[in-house]
Amino acid sequence: MIIVLLFVLMFTLMALGLPIALSIGLPAIGLIVTPGVFPDVVTVAALGQTIVQQLFSGVDSFDLLAVPLFMIAGALMETGGISRRLIDFCNSLVGWAPGGLAAAAIVASMIIAGISGSAAADTAAIGAVVIPAMIRQGYPAPFAAAVVAAGGAIGVIIPPSIPMVIFGFMTNISTSQLFAGGMLVGALMGTSFIAVAVWISWRKGYGQRAPFCWQAVRANGKLAIWSLGAPVVVLGGILSGVVTVTEAAALAVGYALLVGTLINRELAWKDLPGLIIKSQVAAGGILFIIAMAKIFGWLLAMQQGAHLLDVFVNSLSLPPLGLLLLVMALLLVVGCVMETTAALLLMVPVLVLLTPQMMIDPVQFGVLVVVNLAIGMMTPPVGICLFVSCGVAGISLGNIARAVTPLVIVAMINLMIAALWSPLTLWLPTLFYRQ
Repeated sequence: MIIVLLFVLMFTLMALGLPIALSIGLPAIGLIVTPGVFPDVVTVAALGQTIVQQLFSGVDSFDLLAVPLFMIAGALMETGGISRRLIDFCNSLVGWAPGGLAAAAIVASMIIAGISGSAAADTAAIGAVVIPAMIRQGYPAPFAAAVVAAGGAIGVIIPPSIPMVIFGFMTNISTSQLFAGGMLVGALMGTSFIAVAVWISWRKGYGQRAPFCWQAVRANGKLAIWSLGAPVVVLGGILSGVVTVTEAAALAVGYALLVGTLINRELAWKDLPGLIIKSQVAAGGILFIIAMAKIFGWLLAMQQGAHLLDVFVNSLSLPPLGLLLLVMALLLVVGCVMETTAALLLMVPVLVLLTPQMMIDPVQFGVLVVVNLAIGMMTPPVGICLFVSCGVAGISLGNIARAVTPLVIVAMINLMIAALWSPLTLWLPTLFYRQ
């Protein structure tokens, strides 16, 4: 009864428009201090101490320090000229094809995904440059916004990835292995998006094509060389074991700061306080959700939520593949209606207990969870990448829904491939960490 009431109150508060963190935490706190829920605890002070301890333990982790650091790196990257140089270089490579600028936007998104770890930051960094350029070339604004939103969603699949950091923290699974597991899936997703964007552009005559020119490739490559080096430094450090994920996040901040101020010279020192404040307000929101979700999860554990789930799953009598597909369908629905961090914190502690019944490797499951929620970032009504790209394009969310549908369908096909063919997610983790 307590568990049912907890979820009813949470979804009611969300429907009323209360911030996600408060919608998660307030029902849990209210039920914890309600007389009779914990009859063995006789004082409100003792319950208050428990609440404070859970709040603190929810964010007391060195691994979670990567979240604010990656947010800073994304802000520096957006302002320091890194994204513009990458787009120019990618466009010189593929601008000759139908939909060349759309393809360049996705390629640049895949490269930038190796720096910031935040889908919203990646979408903003690419969208601010490429959406106006695509509209000038004759692409419809909804299509341009859809392409950028899809490319931005790849930002949490190709490492580094803030959702993977959170998943690893919650489950004690190696974040580095999760990063390695996401690389091929992200590459497949990006390649598929490029194919769809090129096909649609060719069929409908979108955009302008420019002849391929080696001189332009060399010139733009020379300007973008430092921008291209950022993913190499960050991912190379993580996969080689030289740095931890959190240290790599700090390395990304230092690299983006160096390139933006001393090499590209587009980032002024006077802009840093504003960028830091803006990025850390966003990071603080994520960490506050994590802290509140810790209380929510603790109350679920005290009310035997895991046992009840186990009983329910066993009553379904599904085979492992059937259970996996059911979980994937549930996550797709949740990703469409709930913010990514909140969905992770609410669903993962429960669903990760089902990995033995699903007969799936925990690393593969972690990557699948993140891919599911990444698809949610590019689908209405709560897709953060859609909101960002619509804001840049100056269109409403309703205008983009039809344009993004082919990309969402392809993303779901890629999700099924990753779920059914484990080497796609496990080959690189095995190669780097399980020899």
